Amino acid sequence: MSAVPIPQLHYRRMRLADLAEVAHLEKSLYAFPWSLGNFRDSVTAGYDCWTVTHGETVIGYAVLMVAIDEAHLLNFAVASEWQNQGIGRDFLLHMIGVAREARCQIVYLEVRPSNLAARHLYRTMGFQQIAIRPEYYPAVVGREDALFLGLSL
Repeated sequence: MSAVPIPQLHYRRMRLADLAEVAHLEKSLYAFPWSLGNFRDSVTAGYDCWTVTHGETVIGYAVLMVAIDEAHLLNFAVASEWQNQGIGRDFLLHMIGVAREARCQIVYLEVRPSNLAARHLYRTMGFQQIAIRPEYYPAVVGREDALFLGLSL
């Protein structure tokens, strides 16, 4: 179920011109962000890279890698001031739709155990834990495991 629609929200494919804004948003959200180069490489590699915009401002982004009949959500985020309004849920539904259109049978992703809001979103969307990837993410001290989740389509 989605929240009340917010006027001027649009989903569109990420453009090279978006990369600086996307990388800036990523840096504002994460202690260990992807670089602008990571996003550029994803776009130029042909991954399904999307943004959600409010007017002309990027307020969220996603990077989905499709391989045969599987999709891997490599990065997914919504600006902090736009969280808790149903935008992440609707955007995730959009990305699941992208995977379905590509004839994928499953969507995979990793999430930090400490990212409770994301874990809640993924759980309510039907993602199930498949495994734990030990010491997957960099952390302030040492490394943090990743929960490896999947959603059958």
